[in-house]
Amino acid sequence: MSRIGKIARRSFLIGSAALIGGVAFGAYYVSRPAPNPLTAPKGGGTLNPFVLIDPQGITLIAPKAEMGQGVHTTWAALIAEELDVDLDQVRVLHGPAAQAYYNSVVMGEVLPDKGYDRSDFTHAVAEQLGKLGKVMNMQLTGGSTSMPDGFERMRAAGASARETLKEVAAKRLGVARAQLRTERGEVIAPDGSRLPYADLAEEAATLAPIEAPLRPKSDWRLLGKTQPRIDMLAKATGTATFGIDVRQKGMKFAALKINPHLGGKMIRLDDTQARQMPGVDKVVNLGDGFAVIATNTWLAMQAAEAVDVDWGPSPHPADMEAIFGKIAKSFDGGANSTLREDGNVEEPPLGTQIISAEYRLPYLAHATMEPMNATALYSGIRLDLWCGNQAPIFARNACAEAVGLEPEQVEVHTTLMGGGFGRRAEFDFSVYAARVAKEMADTPVQLTWSREEDMSHDFYRPGAVARYRGGVKDGKAVMIDGQIAAQGATQQAMGRWLGLPAAGPDKGTVDGAYNQPYAIPNYRIRGYLADLDLPVGFWRSVGASFNGVMFDWFLDEMAIAAKADPLAFRLAAMGETYAPARAVLEAVREMSGWTGPKPANTGRGVGFCYSFGVPTATVIEVVDRDEGIAISRAWIAADVGTALDPGNLEQQFTGALAYGLSAACFGEITFTGGAVDQQNFPDYDALRIHTMPKVEVKILETQAHITGAGEPGTPPAMAALGNAIFDLTGTRPRRLPLAGDFDLMS
Repeated sequence: MSRIGKIARRSFLIGSAALIGGVAFGAYYVSRPAPNPLTAPKGGGTLNPFVLIDPQGITLIAPKAEMGQGVHTTWAALIAEELDVDLDQVRVLHGPAAQAYYNSVVMGEVLPDKGYDRSDFTHAVAEQLGKLGKVMNMQLTGGSTSMPDGFERMRAAGASARETLKEVAAKRLGVARAQLRTERGEVIAPDGSRLPYADLAEEAATLAPIEAPLRPKSDWRLLGKTQPRIDMLAKATGTATFGIDVRQKGMKFAALKINPHLGGKMIRLDDTQARQMPGVDKVVNLGDGFAVIATNTWLAMQAAEAVDVDWGPSPHPADMEAIFGKIAKSFDGGANSTLREDGNVEEPPLGTQIISAEYRLPYLAHATMEPMNATALYSGIRLDLWCGNQAPIFARNACAEAVGLEPEQVEVHTTLMGGGFGRRAEFDFSVYAARVAKEMADTPVQLTWSREEDMSHDFYRPGAVARYRGGVKDGKAVMIDGQIAAQGATQQAMGRWLGLPAAGPDKGTVDGAYNQPYAIPNYRIRGYLADLDLPVGFWRSVGASFNGVMFDWFLDEMAIAAKADPLAFRLAAMGETYAPARAVLEAVREMSGWTGPKPANTGRGVGFCYSFGVPTATVIEVVDRDEGIAISRAWIAADVGTALDPGNLEQQFTGALAYGLSAACFGEITFTGGAVDQQNFPDYDALRIHTMPKVEVKILETQAHITGAGEPGTPPAMAALGNAIFDLTGTRPRRLPLAGDFDLMS
């Protein structure tokens, strides 16, 4: 780590490609295979880090955090497609924290290009940058990277394992490998006799892996078709193990309270009353808070309430006026980035009608349904950690440091998780669990956060302010000039994860604004970093979660100023910049009957955002009812390049829309004295079943490269809802949540 840190301090730039493959680390170190972390039981073999076969069956490793998005099913299908097994024949595990499971895509996203304009050469550069994820321990689920990360790697792992098994069979049978075929976990000889993979695996593991070409799409059996979720039965029957379900022999349970005034210390602790409660084992001083260890979680939480404590003040601004004042003040300084500057926004064409607007979006919590929790067992020479997490190596290393062990002495057991959205890429909850377990050596301790602790000690989606100035002429967009100010979530996260100082342009702060596929001739986007240190992090769709709203809202305002149809206005502004972007807008126009008559008391709005490589368009329909404004219909079209599991993709985009609409309607985190005002779901509401719209999804496959799907559906849903409410009411939203200004059905 010290060597990486030294190089990074010298040259790592957020938003640029200062670290290129072999330049910083040496080509061999970057490109050599990572060690296989798997060990097979007797009679079995590990053919590569993703395939283990023993007498009990076939185990596939899908080392991505399964948080309801179906990644274990699709990654298993990628392997199984080439391995010639069916999903009902395999067991799928997350696997250990290991360098072999690095994310091969995420580091390529530091390139400051727009994405849709990426040439074959730039794509190749991004692939090489992606290899840095190995040396930087980026075993990470996030950024909608799972499918691009696994699409070729997992199929290659399956194909290599298949051909290596066939090689063993060929030697035993005395025939050429090309004469053999495979089916449902068996090698089939020319005479029809069958050799199960389990009979070949131990010997196959001793051979050098054989590389094999990947099968064409026309030969796919599993991919391209909707597959039943491999975890569906366990979840439906309550037998699936989430972090909060972990049980170990002799286990104790803990609850914690951390200073609600973020960044403040604990001044005084009197645990006398709590320690006298039957079943309470111990109260642990954590410096900025405390934990109570007891015989069950409820007792631990009740005992925590009985502790008398004085909290120190927060170093953060006193209230939201001061916080947003500091965000707005950042406009007075120099821009951190100008990642797009086309034409000359200072001199728009003669006769241009100029309009302007300012938008303000709030801080947001992740609000996962399963609150933060982790179980830890400390023995003095070893630490075992059970939890849902999105970055197991980061969690392992941080916990090792916290309890004074080496990373090799820590074993991370990654469970299913009830929501992540970026929150479980952090490791604070794991570290607290490790520290608490160290106080009760040789006893497993499960630390569960209350909803109140979870809500008030998050790494929040940054609040943001945008100032836009635009120009229309002859019914078309001729100029857009945007300034966006927010805290830098990427800078904070890199500091926490890797200890990397941030430098250069922060791409995340302007993502969803600078990289939109519009051919507006005068187009400038500048980003400004707010001088604040409130804890912020990655929230579903990251910077696009605010820019995708504010940028699109302003385009809608420009369309109205130009007296143009909002959807046609966007298409005209795109020109021929990027055909897939036009296609998704045209698709939702047809799906929603956009050009047809609207029912009475109805408003419709369109939203578009290109994020995470996916052009996504959404149309929202709202209806004015006695109970308030209801969201009645939603239509989504997105181009993911290759649809590996159409049913899962539909679920992903529907879920992303629901998450975005919930935030747009109700989501807001506010701070008073550095403490979060919202404590539970009554203060931080979401859509309910009766307020969820009917959703139709269309998946297109025209892009050259496969993309992810977990996040791109969120920004345009939020934007489209605001535009629909304007269409209904004539009042233009300029801030979120919408419930603060409009009577919404709840």
